[in-house]
Amino acid sequence: MREKKAQKLKLSFLFLLIFCFSDTRCSSRQNSLLFDTKVDNMMPLISPTGNPQPLYPLLAPSPLSPFTITNNTAPKLSGRCTLDFDAIDAMMSMTAIDCFTVFAPYLANVVCCPQFEATLVILIGQSSKKTKTLSLNSTLAKHCLSDYDQILMGQGANNSLQQICAIGPSNLTEASCPVKDVDGFEKMVNTSKILANCGKIDLVNECCKETCQNALTEAAKDLASVSSYDFDAMGIRRPSGISNRVINDCKNIALRWLASKLEPVRAKEVLRGLATCNLNKVCPLVLPNVGPVARGCGDEISNQTSCCTAMEGYVSHLQKQSFLTNLQALNCAASLGKKLQKENITKDVYKLCHISLQDFSLQANGMQESGCLLPSLPSDATFDRYSGVSFLCDLNDHIPAPWPSLSHLPPSSCNKTIKIPALPAAASGQKGLYNDDVTFLLLCVMTFVLVTIL
Repeated sequence: MREKKAQKLKLSFLFLLIFCFSDTRCSSRQNSLLFDTKVDNMMPLISPTGNPQPLYPLLAPSPLSPFTITNNTAPKLSGRCTLDFDAIDAMMSMTAIDCFTVFAPYLANVVCCPQFEATLVILIGQSSKKTKTLSLNSTLAKHCLSDYDQILMGQGANNSLQQICAIGPSNLTEASCPVKDVDGFEKMVNTSKILANCGKIDLVNECCKETCQNALTEAAKDLASVSSYDFDAMGIRRPSGISNRVINDCKNIALRWLASKLEPVRAKEVLRGLATCNLNKVCPLVLPNVGPVARGCGDEISNQTSCCTAMEGYVSHLQKQSFLTNLQALNCAASLGKKLQKENITKDVYKLCHISLQDFSLQANGMQESGCLLPSLPSDATFDRYSGVSFLCDLNDHIPAPWPSLSHLPPSSCNKTIKIPALPAAASGQKGLYNDDVTFLLLCVMTFVLVTIL
């Protein structure tokens, strides 16, 4: 009897899922979401630019039954870790939401991993108030990282975060930095300068002015200089060059010290802001061989249809990888454009084939105009027991992908001629998540999740 009910439930969800993704238009006249849903898994349609509207995409379990962010399992802790997890209990919960189960790989580079790493830095920093050390030995590092994972998994986080974020026990040690204790750090470094420049950072201008980053680099060099001496042939001790590896390791020590002097919330804001500067400088996507596009767009693009078919097919592979910020998408557009230029494609195929920045980001399967670009300053995911896990991005701000100029200057948010909004248009004016269109989209997404699980 139960099996028949389960089969019936699966069929009901499957029917609703098919209904959601069939040729349907969900719209409302004001401040609504507009989707022209047309299934084409092999060749997603690339839409021209349109007027941007804000959207909170809701990726959540079903509100039809009670849902909690925890899997109700008590974490199995080693009992050997000296870190004070209770000191940042709220931040641990936020990290679990940012790295929630199935969504973690897709939010990894923009939300999950920056939060995962920032929480570790703050955890070691806050614990140093008692331990008086800014690092762990290799044995403690293994136990503490394992406990950290167990606590997060107990609150619903993905169980492979070390692999997803490329974090191992060595990231909790001092690595190659010669200074690790608090007293030694404060004797070697101009701590007042660090607090003045990094106690609170300008999230908009820090990536260009690098005020805090320069203070941290200076402190790291001071720490690294402790071991940067060699003896010459006469036995005289002389300064030697400092490797970038040692400087980077010492910069981590400086960040932990900073995190010990700030309230956890303020420390998180600073660390996430600095991480954003780094993640927005690169394209995190794996760009496959552009040979098919080069063949389709060869001979001075003699066949526009063939060229755009090849281009759209190539982009469809990128759309399966991860969510991007708008600035990351800009970098990806530049990187791909340069690859194509090396194949003697000089015409702007982005304009020809209506490629937008959103076309580089993860797409909602089967939906046109659904590439999701996160703001250049990504916010945390949010959770409540009814709508589940959600995060802020923009589905409708169709910024045309810029074709690289012959000067080959890398794109940069510090270039005032490039207009990339830090937040989706009018996002702050969006009130409530339960208008008809949002509920419909939510129901479609949740039904897909349930059908997959069942």
